[in-house]
Amino acid sequence: MDKNSIVGFILIAAILFGFTFYQGKRAQKFAAEQAYRDSVELAARIASGEIDTSAVVPAPIAQNFSEAAIPASRTIYKDSLLNTSHDADGQFVTLENDLLEIVFTTKGAKPYSVRLKDYYKYDSTALYIFNPGESEYSVSVYAGEYIRTRDFNFEVTELTDSTVVMSLPFSNGGRIEQRYAIHTGSYSVDNVIGFKDMGTLIPRNVSSVDIDIDMMIPRMEKGYKNETQYSKLDYYFEGDKKPVEIGRGRSNSKRVDSKLSWFAFQQQFFSAIVRAPEQFASGELSVEFMPQDNKERNLMQCSALMRVDIRPGADIDIPMEFYFGPNHFQTLKSYDHKYEKIIPLGGWLVGWFTRFVIIPLFNFFHRFFDNFGLIILLMTLVIKTVVLPFTNKSFLSSAKMAALKPEIDKINAKYPKQEDAMKKQQATMDLYKRAGVSPMGGCLPTLITLPILWAMFRFFPASIELRQQGFLWCNDLSAYDSIVEFGTRIPLLGDHLSLFALLMAVTIWIYSKLTMANQPSANDPTASSMRFMSLWMMPIMMFFICNSVSAALSYYYLLSQLYSIAQNMIIKKWFVKPEEILAKLKASEGKPLPKSKFQQRLEEAQKMQQQQARQQAKRR
Repeated sequence: MDKNSIVGFILIAAILFGFTFYQGKRAQKFAAEQAYRDSVELAARIASGEIDTSAVVPAPIAQNFSEAAIPASRTIYKDSLLNTSHDADGQFVTLENDLLEIVFTTKGAKPYSVRLKDYYKYDSTALYIFNPGESEYSVSVYAGEYIRTRDFNFEVTELTDSTVVMSLPFSNGGRIEQRYAIHTGSYSVDNVIGFKDMGTLIPRNVSSVDIDIDMMIPRMEKGYKNETQYSKLDYYFEGDKKPVEIGRGRSNSKRVDSKLSWFAFQQQFFSAIVRAPEQFASGELSVEFMPQDNKERNLMQCSALMRVDIRPGADIDIPMEFYFGPNHFQTLKSYDHKYEKIIPLGGWLVGWFTRFVIIPLFNFFHRFFDNFGLIILLMTLVIKTVVLPFTNKSFLSSAKMAALKPEIDKINAKYPKQEDAMKKQQATMDLYKRAGVSPMGGCLPTLITLPILWAMFRFFPASIELRQQGFLWCNDLSAYDSIVEFGTRIPLLGDHLSLFALLMAVTIWIYSKLTMANQPSANDPTASSMRFMSLWMMPIMMFFICNSVSAALSYYYLLSQLYSIAQNMIIKKWFVKPEEILAKLKASEGKPLPKSKFQQRLEEAQKMQQQQARQQAKRR
């Protein structure tokens, strides 16, 4: 072995020995610190009575722990003022205006509870956006050591009727501030997170802070199913047309790696919205729905771990804005941050109709009437009357086809066999044409009315104006009406029976019965299946759907069906004369009629069918 190899081995051995010695010292130091932290935690638990000292540890050891205090030479934080703040008890400070009351706690300098003054829960108790102590708002930053504001008690340094400033002091004269301000007539809370004289504590390479916001949203409405269906978490990117939503009755989470403007913890009728005017850099958002039978009657756990970029400097201010209030369209829109987009009004077509027709019409009638049952009745009459020119064509076509029932029955008798289906269809189309009836005349008007029905389906359950507004036997039009409570849940039906939903289903059945009574009978299995669907399946399905939704929605559908029944009866009685239709049909007999494109296609299809049949016969 040469000299160089020997030197190399010696160097390697020295390095290994030094590394082992260094790691051993670190391990000892870590073990000592961990033991100290464990002893402090155990002492605190013993002092609070959480641990029975006589049962867990020997008496002499328990005595040492119970009497022990944190030694002055051993501290949790480097800064002595932080240790003092960490151990201090919190106090409560209240700010309120004409709309809301916010209680703050100095422990973490955060909102402790938010109560809305003009609203109440379904059981008439006070309505809290989150109950006392059921929220978290903490800022995490590295300032020489890792600091989480939730762990410290702040000092109230300024307090007025509308503002509060809470500060966390450091030994070098710097401080972390939480400034809150409310305004008369507003559900908004202004917040500024300030780092004052912290230039020597926050390293220049620290470019962001983390903000942890967590809220347990309680149940506030009568029906759990309806409330969860319209509760969700939203987040919005600056410049987008609408926010992105997650949840809607299902637990979910989302990581966002790009800048976003605000996010909302949205209950059916109330929301907690958090906005960063300078935008969040990124974040992790999640919502977890609680089971219906949870004893605390909580609805959902919402959390957001957000990152905010900062610029190094002695003084750093991070502006924030909170909205704690109702999901009222005009109120949300007044803040000019697209908050109103969280209200589920439907897609672009349905949403447009809701925004520019239904809401203005609703607000117009509300200016003159306080009875919302009457307002929905007037809205139904106006909307059905406006679309009357479109639906009238459909009803006329149906009534004329009913007048032709005897002639269609003759065609069915003439072509009873399945192989004559094409001839029967061609003869029926010829009959309609001679009588001046369009069998497709009712399709387009029906399609036009579908967006209206869907718009109402989205509008009524999300309309806070209907919340806790009674009508007839219903005490809350925004929830289901129940005339029978079963006391137990029945699959598909729930634990109650809604009278509005039942009446709506009955009117759908009556309307289907009237429209199908004079329709021509046929041996076509498809036609029989369609009749069964219209007469039975549709009313039953709509009943199960609407039994647990907004009573206002079932009431609107009930009124809409009653209007259609009346419209159908009036058209049949005064606008359709069967004898005139039959006379027109008789007058056209023997006269050639121009063939429509549809009839030409039918004839071509019939010829091809006959040709294929002849070819198959030759092969046999």
